[in-house]
Amino acid sequence: MHDLTPLRHAIVTGDAKSARAVAEQALAAGHDPLQLVTGHMAPAMDEVGRRFQCNEYFVPELLLSARAMKAAMELIRPRLAASGQQPIARIAIGTVRGDMHDIGKNLVGALLEGGGFEVIDLGANVPPERFVAAITEQKAQAVALSALLTTTMVAMKTTIDAIKAAGLRERVKVLVGGAPVTQRYADEIGADGFGNNAAEAVAVARRVLGVPA
Repeated sequence: MHDLTPLRHAIVTGDAKSARAVAEQALAAGHDPLQLVTGHMAPAMDEVGRRFQCNEYFVPELLLSARAMKAAMELIRPRLAASGQQPIARIAIGTVRGDMHDIGKNLVGALLEGGGFEVIDLGANVPPERFVAAITEQKAQAVALSALLTTTMVAMKTTIDAIKAAGLRERVKVLVGGAPVTQRYADEIGADGFGNNAAEAVAVARRVLGVPA
Protein backbone atom coordinates (compact mmCIF):
# COMPACT_ATOMS: atom_id res chain seq x y z
CA MET A 1 0.00 0.00 0.00
CA HIS A 2 0.98 3.63 -0.44
CA ASP A 3 3.35 5.08 2.20
CA LEU A 4 1.32 7.59 4.21
CA THR A 5 4.15 9.05 6.27
CA PRO A 6 4.42 11.99 3.84
CA LEU A 7 0.75 12.83 4.46
CA ARG A 8 1.29 13.27 8.16
CA HIS A 9 4.53 15.18 7.53
CA ALA A 10 2.84 17.50 5.02
CA ILE A 11 0.12 18.45 7.50
CA VAL A 12 2.53 18.93 10.39
CA THR A 13 4.76 21.15 8.25
CA GLY A 14 1.85 22.96 6.60
CA ASP A 15 2.56 21.84 3.03
CA ALA A 16 -0.90 21.99 1.44
CA LYS A 17 0.26 21.03 -2.06
CA SER A 18 1.97 17.87 -0.81
CA ALA A 19 -0.92 16.98 1.53
CA ARG A 20 -3.37 17.07 -1.35
CA ALA A 21 -1.05 15.14 -3.66
CA VAL A 22 -0.38 12.37 -1.15
CA ALA A 23 -4.07 12.12 -0.24
CA GLU A 24 -4.94 11.80 -3.93
CA GLN A 25 -2.35 9.06 -4.40
CA ALA A 26 -3.55 7.21 -1.31
CA LEU A 27 -7.16 7.26 -2.45
CA ALA A 28 -6.13 6.05 -5.90
CA ALA A 29 -4.22 3.22 -4.23
CA GLY A 30 -7.38 2.10 -2.44
CA HIS A 31 -6.82 3.40 1.08
CA ASP A 32 -9.91 3.74 3.24
CA PRO A 33 -10.78 7.48 3.43
CA LEU A 34 -11.85 7.26 7.07
CA GLN A 35 -8.55 5.62 8.00
CA LEU A 36 -6.68 8.40 6.25
CA VAL A 37 -8.39 10.90 8.52
CA THR A 38 -8.40 9.02 11.82
CA GLY A 39 -5.13 7.18 11.43
CA HIS A 40 -2.93 9.83 9.88
CA MET A 41 -4.44 13.30 9.47
CA ALA A 42 -6.05 13.68 12.90
CA PRO A 43 -2.85 12.51 14.68
CA ALA A 44 -0.93 15.02 12.57
CA MET A 45 -3.18 17.83 13.80
CA ASP A 46 -2.81 16.51 17.35
CA GLU A 47 0.94 16.92 16.93
CA VAL A 48 0.44 20.45 15.59
CA GLY A 49 -1.70 21.23 18.65
CA ARG A 50 0.97 19.80 20.96
CA ARG A 51 3.65 21.95 19.35
CA PHE A 52 1.41 25.00 19.73
CA GLN A 53 0.85 24.29 23.41
CA CYS A 54 4.59 23.90 23.91
CA ASN A 55 5.30 27.19 22.11
CA GLU A 56 7.10 25.37 19.31
CA TYR A 57 4.39 26.51 16.87
CA PHE A 58 2.51 29.78 16.72
CA VAL A 59 -0.61 31.01 14.90
CA PRO A 60 1.05 31.19 11.44
CA GLU A 61 2.12 27.54 11.69
CA LEU A 62 -1.35 26.53 12.88
CA LEU A 63 -2.91 28.27 9.89
CA LEU A 64 -0.56 26.56 7.44
CA SER A 65 -1.30 23.15 8.93
CA ALA A 66 -5.04 23.87 8.86
CA ARG A 67 -4.78 24.76 5.17
CA ALA A 68 -2.91 21.54 4.48
CA MET A 69 -5.57 19.58 6.32
CA LYS A 70 -8.31 21.36 4.36
CA ALA A 71 -6.57 20.66 1.05
CA ALA A 72 -6.53 16.93 1.76
CA MET A 73 -10.07 16.93 3.16
CA GLU A 74 -11.44 18.45 -0.05
CA LEU A 75 -10.57 15.16 -1.74
CA ILE A 76 -11.48 12.87 1.13
CA ARG A 77 -14.80 14.40 2.20
CA PRO A 78 -16.78 13.26 -0.88
CA ARG A 79 -15.41 9.73 -0.46
CA LEU A 80 -16.50 9.65 3.17
CA ALA A 81 -20.00 10.77 2.21
CA ALA A 82 -20.21 8.22 -0.60
CA SER A 83 -19.12 5.41 1.71
CA GLY A 84 -21.81 6.27 4.25
CA GLN A 85 -19.28 7.04 7.00
CA GLN A 86 -20.85 9.10 9.75
CA PRO A 87 -19.04 12.01 11.41
CA ILE A 88 -18.66 12.15 15.18
CA ALA A 89 -21.14 15.02 15.34
CA ARG A 90 -22.27 18.02 13.32
CA ILE A 91 -21.07 21.42 14.52
CA ALA A 92 -22.16 24.80 13.13
CA ILE A 93 -19.44 27.41 13.53
CA GLY A 94 -19.46 31.13 12.94
CA THR A 95 -18.19 34.50 14.11
CA VAL A 96 -21.04 36.27 15.89
CA ARG A 97 -23.02 39.24 14.60
CA GLY A 98 -21.05 42.45 14.21
CA ASP A 99 -17.66 40.72 14.02
CA MET A 100 -16.01 40.23 10.61
CA HIS A 101 -12.92 38.38 11.85
CA ASP A 102 -12.70 34.83 10.58
CA ILE A 103 -9.10 33.60 10.82
CA GLY A 104 -9.59 32.05 14.26
CA LYS A 105 -12.96 30.62 13.25
CA ASN A 106 -11.47 29.10 10.11
CA LEU A 107 -8.66 27.54 12.08
CA VAL A 108 -11.01 26.01 14.65
CA GLY A 109 -13.22 24.70 11.85
CA ALA A 110 -10.28 22.99 10.16
CA LEU A 111 -9.16 21.41 13.42
CA LEU A 112 -12.66 20.16 14.19
CA GLU A 113 -13.02 18.69 10.71
CA GLY A 114 -9.67 16.99 11.06
CA GLY A 115 -10.85 15.60 14.38
CA GLY A 116 -13.74 13.81 12.70
CA PHE A 117 -16.56 16.34 13.08
CA GLU A 118 -18.78 17.56 10.28
CA VAL A 119 -18.42 21.34 10.23
CA ILE A 120 -21.08 23.72 8.94
CA ASP A 121 -19.24 27.00 8.39
CA LEU A 122 -21.70 29.89 8.68
CA GLY A 123 -19.02 32.51 8.05
CA ALA A 124 -18.56 35.83 9.86
CA ASN A 125 -21.06 38.42 11.13
CA VAL A 126 -23.59 35.66 11.75
CA PRO A 127 -26.93 36.74 13.29
CA PRO A 128 -28.51 34.56 15.99
CA GLU A 129 -31.28 33.35 13.69
CA ARG A 130 -28.74 31.71 11.37
CA PHE A 131 -27.35 29.67 14.24
CA VAL A 132 -30.92 28.71 15.16
CA ALA A 133 -31.56 27.69 11.54
CA ALA A 134 -28.45 25.53 11.52
CA ILE A 135 -29.84 23.63 14.50
CA THR A 136 -33.34 23.22 13.11
CA GLU A 137 -32.63 22.80 9.40
CA GLN A 138 -29.17 21.20 9.34
CA LYS A 139 -29.49 19.27 12.59
CA ALA A 140 -26.36 20.71 14.18
CA GLN A 141 -25.67 19.05 17.51
CA ALA A 142 -23.41 21.88 18.65
CA VAL A 143 -22.73 25.49 17.73
CA ALA A 144 -19.33 27.12 18.09
CA LEU A 145 -19.41 30.90 18.54
CA SER A 146 -16.33 33.02 17.88
CA ALA A 147 -15.71 36.66 18.78
CA LEU A 148 -12.51 38.65 18.41
CA LEU A 149 -13.72 41.96 19.89
CA THR A 150 -14.96 42.87 23.35
CA THR A 151 -17.72 44.86 21.68
CA THR A 152 -19.05 41.83 19.81
CA MET A 153 -18.66 39.10 22.40
CA VAL A 154 -21.99 40.22 23.89
CA ALA A 155 -23.59 38.75 20.75
CA MET A 156 -22.69 35.33 22.14
CA LYS A 157 -25.24 35.81 24.91
CA THR A 158 -27.77 37.14 22.40
CA THR A 159 -27.28 34.01 20.32
CA ILE A 160 -27.68 31.68 23.29
CA ASP A 161 -30.82 33.58 24.29
CA ALA A 162 -32.20 33.13 20.76
CA ILE A 163 -31.51 29.39 20.92
CA LYS A 164 -33.36 29.24 24.24
CA ALA A 165 -36.28 31.26 22.86
CA ALA A 166 -36.57 28.80 19.98
CA GLY A 167 -36.86 25.95 22.49
CA LEU A 168 -33.64 24.33 21.28
CA ARG A 169 -31.23 24.82 24.16
CA GLU A 170 -31.68 21.32 25.57
CA ARG A 171 -30.76 19.64 22.29
CA VAL A 172 -27.61 21.54 21.37
CA LYS A 173 -24.26 22.24 23.00
CA VAL A 174 -22.76 25.73 22.79
CA LEU A 175 -19.00 26.28 22.54
CA VAL A 176 -17.42 29.73 22.73
CA GLY A 177 -13.97 31.14 22.13
CA GLY A 178 -11.95 34.08 20.86
CA ALA A 179 -9.35 36.53 22.10
CA PRO A 180 -11.51 38.47 24.61
CA VAL A 181 -13.54 35.47 25.81
CA THR A 182 -12.77 33.89 29.18
CA GLN A 183 -14.00 30.87 31.10
CA ARG A 184 -15.76 33.24 33.49
CA TYR A 185 -17.68 34.88 30.65
CA ALA A 186 -18.53 31.50 29.16
CA ASP A 187 -19.98 30.46 32.52
CA GLU A 188 -21.91 33.73 32.87
CA ILE A 189 -23.69 33.33 29.53
CA GLY A 190 -24.39 29.64 30.02
CA ALA A 191 -22.06 28.16 27.41
CA ASP A 192 -21.25 24.46 27.64
CA GLY A 193 -17.62 24.68 26.61
CA PHE A 194 -14.77 27.18 26.26
CA GLY A 195 -11.30 26.95 24.76
CA ASN A 196 -8.39 29.31 25.36
CA ASN A 197 -7.11 28.71 21.84
CA ALA A 198 -7.84 26.85 18.64
CA ALA A 199 -5.62 23.93 19.60
CA GLU A 200 -8.05 23.05 22.41
CA ALA A 201 -11.11 22.99 20.14
CA VAL A 202 -11.28 19.27 19.39
CA ALA A 203 -10.74 18.18 22.99
CA VAL A 204 -13.37 20.62 24.26
CA ALA A 205 -15.89 19.55 21.62
CA ARG A 206 -15.33 15.87 22.39
CA ARG A 207 -15.72 16.43 26.12
CA VAL A 208 -18.86 18.52 25.82
CA LEU A 209 -20.49 16.10 23.41
CA GLY A 210 -19.46 13.06 25.42
CA VAL A 211 -17.28 11.60 22.67
CA PRO A 212 -14.36 9.37 23.74
CA ALA A 213 -10.93 10.87 23.05
